[in-house]
Amino acid sequence: MASHLKRLTYIPTLSSISTLICSKSYTSKVKNLLAPTLISTIIYSKCMSTNQTTTSNNSPGTTVHLKCALDSNFENGGENDRQDYYRWSNGGGTFHKSASIDPSAFVEVGAVVHSECAVGADCHIDSGAIIGPTVTLGHSTKIGYNVALANCMIGDFCVIHSGVCIGQDGFGFYVDEQGNMVKKPQILKARIENHVEIGANTCIDRGSWRDTVVGEHTKIDNLVQIGHNVVIGRSCLICGQVGVAGSATIGDYVTLGGRVGIRDHVNIVSKVRLAANSCVTKDISEPGDYGGFPAIPIRDWRRQIAKHRQNLKSTTLA
Repeated sequence: MASHLKRLTYIPTLSSISTLICSKSYTSKVKNLLAPTLISTIIYSKCMSTNQTTTSNNSPGTTVHLKCALDSNFENGGENDRQDYYRWSNGGGTFHKSASIDPSAFVEVGAVVHSECAVGADCHIDSGAIIGPTVTLGHSTKIGYNVALANCMIGDFCVIHSGVCIGQDGFGFYVDEQGNMVKKPQILKARIENHVEIGANTCIDRGSWRDTVVGEHTKIDNLVQIGHNVVIGRSCLICGQVGVAGSATIGDYVTLGGRVGIRDHVNIVSKVRLAANSCVTKDISEPGDYGGFPAIPIRDWRRQIAKHRQNLKSTTLA
């Protein structure tokens, strides 16, 4: 390794570097590592940033950057973890050799599919998306830009918009005997069933004592937070900025208006609609429309609002 770097220190031009890297002695080491592309990019970027041309001789900055590039690619004689990653032919993204990807899947440049993932037919993974180890994607699912998936299973025909994070640890802590805040283990998964659409920058935590589940055909708007162990039924509609605390259970065909808050360990029966800005503090066991803080049947809430307005008017007139 040292001898390789010593030789490269005296290489004056980009063309000379390309010639050396493409030589027979180096070809076996850079195979599947994309080292020629990486080194050319680094040197070109350095030359442009310092207004140098590729014919400038013995640039100290170039030598340092080249050494870093070779250290990352050739460390331990070239036998590092990066050798397990390859370029996907359909889109140019990066995938681990242990991942199972259907040939029809599109993995765009800049996306990474990690070890032991399963990617179904006709999936589309946009640039910047990270598919973490052991994640499963069903067929015809679309993953948007800069999505982060870990510890989760995504069903068929799902749409995950840009910036979504699924499968990260939930917010669970307790105070031990010494008064220290200790993290509770978060070891289970998040499961997104078929035909689910999740809006941009929504976060869905993995489970701790049961999987976090989003049922089939449920549609979730932007900027929604779903805590660990939450179970959401099928065909629900969840509007923007909703927050669902951990271990809540929501039935089928439930509609949550914008900025609705749901307390932890609350159960909501199927076919419930909650008005915007409502807050559920206890179980809802009867289908219907609810609103207010705390959420009550919508007629009672409207009566409260009307009575409150009357009291304000009478106070103002007095």
